[in-house]
Amino acid sequence: MPLNPLKKTDQPRHLLTVKRVAELDSCSEKTVRRAIAAGFLEAVRVGPGGRLLRIDPAAHAAYRAASRW
Repeated sequence: MPLNPLKKTDQPRHLLTVKRVAELDSCSEKTVRRAIAAGFLEAVRVGPGGRLLRIDPAAHAAYRAASRW
């Protein structure tokens, strides 16, 4: 029996928008989009046609930890 890598939970996932991540990081939305395009920040495309970007809070935390200097 194959394992399903996606777990279904009773609670919805709370994802961050590009705008919210920019606010949290005190940077522009364009900077966040550049980090996503460069592969530094993991994002998920949602919505009709996959036009909307959403960021998992854990991925944002990992990005913040990796980008500290």
